[in-house]
Amino acid sequence: MARARGLKPFYALLGGIAVVGGGWLLVSARSGGQPPALEALPPGAVTAAGDFPGYVLGSDSAPLEVVEYADFQCPACAQFAILTMHDVQERLIQTGRVRWRFRDFPLEMHDKARLAHHAAACAGEQNQFWAMHDQLYYGQARWSTQRASGATRMYRDYARALGLDLGGFDGCMESGRFQARIEASVQEGLRLGVGSTPTFVMGNARIAEALPYDRLRQVIDSLTTLQQR
Repeated sequence: MARARGLKPFYALLGGIAVVGGGWLLVSARSGGQPPALEALPPGAVTAAGDFPGYVLGSDSAPLEVVEYADFQCPACAQFAILTMHDVQERLIQTGRVRWRFRDFPLEMHDKARLAHHAAACAGEQNQFWAMHDQLYYGQARWSTQRASGATRMYRDYARALGLDLGGFDGCMESGRFQARIEASVQEGLRLGVGSTPTFVMGNARIAEALPYDRLRQVIDSLTTLQQR
């Protein structure tokens, strides 16, 4: 489990956008190793992006919604995605028992997390968020050890492997247009008391642990039963 050390002060500064350099490191997919550019978010951008609901799997009629706050560079998040999420999709989401909502929560301690979340958002623009989600987690051990420029080239390789329009993906990465939306998701998580990843919010319950499937199912069964009483 990755914890947010000093996270609230950092994101309070970043969210305020009042300090020059309190922006996001954006690396062009075609930068060829050029230094990343600091880009400050415009005033009000985070607030305006706050209506984005996250990335959803499952039916609106499911009796319980699980909201996952996760970081693509978090090893525990990768463990959950690789070992548990397949069972969650097959046995809980596809059967209509759960609606799943993914929320961006890149941590300060992970230097490439925001780039990775932006790459996933750019893939989502072409309806491939979940496919990029899987690529990022399965490849985490490789891209997380690269320089930012090298990691960005790997994200572009993933986009190519997924059959995305690379011109559109490159333009999206260069624009940084989803950075405010990612920050809005982080601020939402902080308001709910999220301080580590992965954290799961189910109704009024918050669980900060990468639960294995059987334990997660027990929690979901208990909460569903309580809701139905």
